[in-house]
Amino acid sequence: MGLFDRLRGNDTPRVAFIGIDGLPHSLVADNPDTFPTLSAIADAGDGGRIDSIVPPESSACWPVLTSGVNPGETGVYGFQDREIGSYDTYVPMGRDVQATRVWERATEAKLDATVMNVPVTFPPQRTIQRMVSGYLSPDVDKAAHPEELRQYLTESDYTLSVNAKLGHKADKTEFIEHARETLDARAAAFSRYVARDDWDLFVGVFTAPDRINHFLWGDYEEQGTYREDMLSFHAALDAHIGAIRDALPDDVTLVVGSTHGFARLRYDVYCNEWLESEGWLSYEDDDHGALADIDDDTRAYSLVPGRFYLNVEGREPDGVVPESEYETVRAELHEALEAWEGPDGKPVAKRVVERETVFRGDHDEIAPDLVVIPNEGFDLKSGFRPHDEIFDPNGPRTGMHTFEDAALFVDHPDANVEDADLLDVAPTILRLLDVEYGRTDLDGASLI
Repeated sequence: MGLFDRLRGNDTPRVAFIGIDGLPHSLVADNPDTFPTLSAIADAGDGGRIDSIVPPESSACWPVLTSGVNPGETGVYGFQDREIGSYDTYVPMGRDVQATRVWERATEAKLDATVMNVPVTFPPQRTIQRMVSGYLSPDVDKAAHPEELRQYLTESDYTLSVNAKLGHKADKTEFIEHARETLDARAAAFSRYVARDDWDLFVGVFTAPDRINHFLWGDYEEQGTYREDMLSFHAALDAHIGAIRDALPDDVTLVVGSTHGFARLRYDVYCNEWLESEGWLSYEDDDHGALADIDDDTRAYSLVPGRFYLNVEGREPDGVVPESEYETVRAELHEALEAWEGPDGKPVAKRVVERETVFRGDHDEIAPDLVVIPNEGFDLKSGFRPHDEIFDPNGPRTGMHTFEDAALFVDHPDANVEDADLLDVAPTILRLLDVEYGRTDLDGASLI
């Protein structure tokens, strides 16, 4: 429904959702002067800490946040997933998401949706009013639809993602400048299409905060060189959200949500190196770099982040763990993971989660058998290439994702952000839009 339809009296509720990849609620709560807009939204409606998902990895989080169902339904478990019945792996894209997204439900309800920069949405859906896909898209030219949007973005300074390689440099100045340019250009594009006022649902995602927090979190926590740059970046993010909030018509409810929290990273942890050292995994030869290189006596392997799979007969091509021994072998691995300690004697695992606890649905064939939620400091990698050590303290990143500290702010007086998680965002948006769905369609519940 466009602006002129509403002027003719055909009003429907409308929602603008601003997503933030990797904004911890604790950062907002501890720095209210940096986040006056988010603080104001919490005062006018409600805001608070919410849980992420298992695992709290962006490629898995965004399909969940935008659909309201767990990875067992979305079919996406991380940045890298395994082909069914194969050791080949792939990077999930939009067509790999098996669940219905909120903008699809809105479109089916005869509403118009503008969707900008949501991760794991490439290629853009031609059935949506307008869409530019988020990171992992090859370039803006291929990521945008329709032609007017594509032309505007290609002619502007719009960037799909911050260049993370710049963050690897000791001097972070260029990285910070690029992140800020990306943030500002994205905010300008969002503001342009918010002002069009021809949509019922607007979804726009800022992904640069995740990049900034990965490389500058250590400076933030430890009063480092770039602490003020990091806070200035987030103040600019909050100001952009404030400008969008001010520009929204009175009939629009603003929702702002993030996917996961952040904590200080101390070690990059190579899980397959650990499995090999413990006798769970072996390779065909010394020249290995992928899951397909494991030997046929391997009992377990890992995919990022902290996903552990048994090599099961009949499920994996060269599986060696009989189905009859599945529970016994999984319990053995579970116990070993719980006992796993870092160089300082601290347990690596905060908790170990079994697949049936968190993954349920029609697309759970490639669900991990166990997932480790790590203690702060341990960032779990897979690492099929040879590594000199299991625990590497010298990686370029100083921030890691956390499960417990995502954030949600709803600019509505009836909102109640309490005991909530990522699964509750989509049903909240649909409730605000008055879009109906079946009781069993979603795993989350509206917070309105």
